[in-house]
Amino acid sequence: MGAGVAGLTVGNFLRRNGVDCIILERRAREYVEARQRAGTLDTRGVRLFREWGLAEVLDGGPAPEVEGGFFIDGHPMPIEVDEDDNESIFIPQQVLVRRLADIFLTEGGEIRYEVDVTLEDVAGSSPVARYQDRAGATVAIGCDYIAGCDGDRGVTRASIPAGALTRYSHEFKYSWLSVLAAVPGKTAGMAIHTRGLAGLIPRGTENSRIYLQCLNEDTVTQWPDERVWDELEARVGQSLGRGEILSKEIVALRSVVHDPMCYGRVYLLGDAAHIVPPMSAKGIHLALFDAETFAKAVIAQVRDGDPGLLDAYSETCLHHVWNYQAFATWITDLMHNAGDPSLEGEFRKQVARAELRRQFESEAANRVFSELTSGIA
Repeated sequence: MGAGVAGLTVGNFLRRNGVDCIILERRAREYVEARQRAGTLDTRGVRLFREWGLAEVLDGGPAPEVEGGFFIDGHPMPIEVDEDDNESIFIPQQVLVRRLADIFLTEGGEIRYEVDVTLEDVAGSSPVARYQDRAGATVAIGCDYIAGCDGDRGVTRASIPAGALTRYSHEFKYSWLSVLAAVPGKTAGMAIHTRGLAGLIPRGTENSRIYLQCLNEDTVTQWPDERVWDELEARVGQSLGRGEILSKEIVALRSVVHDPMCYGRVYLLGDAAHIVPPMSAKGIHLALFDAETFAKAVIAQVRDGDPGLLDAYSETCLHHVWNYQAFATWITDLMHNAGDPSLEGEFRKQVARAELRRQFESEAANRVFSELTSGIA
């Protein structure tokens, strides 16, 4: 369920190992492949596709020549990254999705777009995915397993009975104004300022994503275009090239985990199972970890009749997820507390800044902050 990165990755992994599957997607292909998302694949993701024989998806086109850095109250902070073991690459998510879909379809896979699916008998041994085709005929697909890769608001998790999963969540005290602007992706930076956090991240070579910390109760109408640019420049501490603003939305920062990540023959992957705040830049990392874990488990079951990896799927993934939730909560609080003191106070601000100074003295931390400036979702 779902033709995003997680669903297409699972589909390709399974088909290349002799396991047939069908991908069902509620949206049109054009819509799915136009969604603007993260532009960086971390080292683990790059190695994963190579190891599974899908290195061709990593050719995302020319990477933009990016300048920028990390700023505190308008002053640049040095970031020096050891490139010896860093294989992360710039690749817009829509390019990755398109390439994964092309390979899946070329090699005989089937993706059915624009289908409004209902799932039945999800607790049983033979669940059914049912929808109406364009001619109005009912189509029913009997399933051995269902991989729910259809996001936080998808039908898969909604089909699991209430009370079967425990939802753990944390709502942060601030939100982000997320803006897509027609500004060439030549500048990347994160800025901590007493007015709040700011970010400017390339989204391809022609567009950029702007992030501005705002109040949870803020609305888009409170942020006219001129205010967006004025606030970004004030927080970064320098003049920036302005351009047309294409879209704006208020993004609530939250962390969510559903436990277990499976029910009957239904398995949850990516945002359907967990959400990390965009500050951590680890959403795609977790989705790919789930995809590989699930694919290995199904292959072991189908090829060898070994259910061990499927039985352990939720526990395996949740151990990894909680580790990254810990990181996501830490980095999100640290970056925001170091700027605007109105939420947590001046003491927490000074403690956060001391922690930042300590982190900048660490080679490993420098890599973390470099990834943040290039890979925020």
